[in-house]
Order: sequence, then structure tokens, then C-alpha cells
Amino acid sequence: MRLLFVVQRYGMEVAGGAEQACREFATRSAARGHQVEVLTSCAASYVDWANAYPAGTEDLAGVEVHRLPVARPRDHVVFGGLQHRVLIGHKPVPYHLQREWMRQQGPDVPDLPGWLEERAPTFDVVVFFTYLYYTTWSGVPVAARLAPTLLHPTAHDEPPIYLGIFDPVFRHPHAFGFLVEEEAELVDRRFHLRRPSSVLGIGAELDVSGDADRFRRVHGLEDRPYLLFIGRVDPHKGSDELYDQFVAYKARYPGPLALVFLGEPVKPVSPHPDVFVTGFVDEDTRRDAIEGCLALVQPSYFESFSMVLTEAWAHRRPALVQAHSEVLVGQARRSGGALPYRGFAQFEAAVDLLTSEPVLCRRLADSGRRYVERRYQWDDVLNRYDRLLERTATAKPARAG
Repeated sequence: MRLLFVVQRYGMEVAGGAEQACREFATRSAARGHQVEVLTSCAASYVDWANAYPAGTEDLAGVEVHRLPVARPRDHVVFGGLQHRVLIGHKPVPYHLQREWMRQQGPDVPDLPGWLEERAPTFDVVVFFTYLYYTTWSGVPVAARLAPTLLHPTAHDEPPIYLGIFDPVFRHPHAFGFLVEEEAELVDRRFHLRRPSSVLGIGAELDVSGDADRFRRVHGLEDRPYLLFIGRVDPHKGSDELYDQFVAYKARYPGPLALVFLGEPVKPVSPHPDVFVTGFVDEDTRRDAIEGCLALVQPSYFESFSMVLTEAWAHRRPALVQAHSEVLVGQARRSGGALPYRGFAQFEAAVDLLTSEPVLCRRLADSGRRYVERRYQWDDVLNRYDRLLERTATAKPARAG
């Protein structure tokens, strides 16, 4: 098949979850023999969407990537005010404010609709990743009247999904690719759609290992047990709450337990003798860190699928997950590989269990590993994906829509 993936940013250095999922599906589909192209912006950072890559076309791992320039970086003052008004202010929100919020949120790529108008009909399926951004909002209505269109919403229960501006984003596509059951249920509750769909998940590498001693040595952890956070160190990802809960725990239970933040620091972490911050690291260092951790902690309230969770299970490590997230609780329940916690008291109890019950840790880790083997081997995920692409390709574009 000839496939076009549309995503807000794309590159080997781009670490966002939806972007990483898009890159995995695009690259692996190309390796399976599909002719794959990507349409994206020149931005590398979701914070300001400033142009970082040159406009034009390049080959990345067998995928032809087309980059279009962003009209302007995000104005944080204007966007901050709109964000508060649209998501938190009085309802209903006038449609013109929603439109301006979308443009300010970005990435504002004015050439994208015209590019799709001209070239979308040449593809068997046009695939969009994540519902939230301007590239999908402006592109889906164009592509869906010209070619069979598949949307991966990467949706979770958050204020933006209830805005009316997203109704067309979900009503135009011919099919949906969901990551977990909870995402499919949310989209059904919100939009009441009847389209071909599949709960795909995201594959995990199972033949993995790391050098825990090397990670400890490089980052000065010595033989201390540590909890591990992986991802953007960002309050929206739960990093502030995790920091506060861990510091409160250590005040009550002094000892060797440490907390490691591994990822891009969007907001700096306050210095603390038991908290270590690595910044963005390469893949080998990431695997070393997982291999040596007592447990992964996933504190985010808003997740559509946690790749770091399945990655930890592939390494046979247990996890603690945020119980405010239906998706994380669902992954924990189905796998038997994680302990959900809600608030400090449950966090404290869960950490106590992990530090005092090595048998429980092993059981959680083994259950998580079996779950990943059963559901998320890449060949199985891509077989499901090929079947969904075939169903999508038979849809007739709504040319009059």
C-alpha cells in the first residue's frame, strides 16, 4: 500500500509519545514493504513549534519525510490567556475563540491543507496521529474527502476533547486506530461514532537488556535502590506531584531509596540529595536505567497508552501507576504488573510494599513481561495494523463533504 502519515513533528530526536508511535508505525510499515511517506512540520519542540528542520524532503530509515514550515512560533502570552479562557473559562466557548486557540496552539502550518488537496488522492490510506493539534484539525477534513483516512486519536479524558471544534476531526475519518480499550470507550462516549476500528496497542522490543552497574556508576547512585521516571519532566506529566510525594516519603522514611528523573526537563527539578536528574539520554542509557530500577513510576494523569510501562515490563521491572488515569489503571489491571496509587497515602503504601516485599516485585515483573509477550510483540501489532489498513482502504472518500 501507499501510505501517508501526518503528524505534528517527526524526527529521530523527537521524544513525544504520539510522535514516537507514529515513527514506529511508519518505519516498521515501510520495512514490511509498504511505500510510506510522512507529512509534518519543520518544528522539533512542542513548547514553541519554532522551525528547527529545513523545509523540504528527506529520507529517514526508508520513509520519505516532507517538512512544511510553521508560520510563526507560539506566542506564550497570547496562548496562555486563550488556554485559560477556552479550557477553564465560562462555557460555551465561542467558536471563533476555539479556532484562534487551535491556531495559537499550533503548529500553524498554513501550507498543509493545500499539500493534502493536491497529493492525498495518490495514497491508498492517509493516517493522522493524535487528534489535538492543528495539523490534524486542518488536515483531516481535506484528506477525508479525497482518500480513505485513518485517525489514531491518542485520546484521553482531558478538557480539550470536549470542545466542539474537535467534532469534525472525529466525524470525518473512515476508521480509527486505538491504543487501549479505555481510549476506544472514551471516544465512543464522547462522539457516538460507528466506524471500523481496532485496539492495536504499540509494540515493545522483547530482546532487551541493560547494564545497571554502568548507569549507577555514571550517575553516582552507587548501590542505592531507585524509583525511575521516564519522559518529559513536566508538571503536566505528573513530575511535580511525584517529586513532592517522594520528598514527603523520604522525610518520613530516611534511607537509601532514590528517585531518578530521566528525560527532557521542561521544568527544572528542585535540588534534593535523593533526587537525580539525567536529562535526555540515548537508548543504551535508557535501557541501563530501566534494568537497574526498583520500579518504574508513571505519575501522569493523561495517557492514551504508556510505552515506558510496557518497556519496563519487557525488562521485567514492576511499576507504580497513577490511579487517576483510567488508561494506566486498565493497563495495570490487565497485566497484573503494576500497583495503582491515588494520592500520597497510597503512594506511601505502594512504595513500602515494593521496598519490603521482593517476592511481590518479582511477581509483578513476571506478570508484566507475560502480558507484553502476549499482546505487544511487534509482529502481532503490525498484523493487526495491516488488517485495519486494508479495511480502511476500501472506504470511499466523502467527496461532497
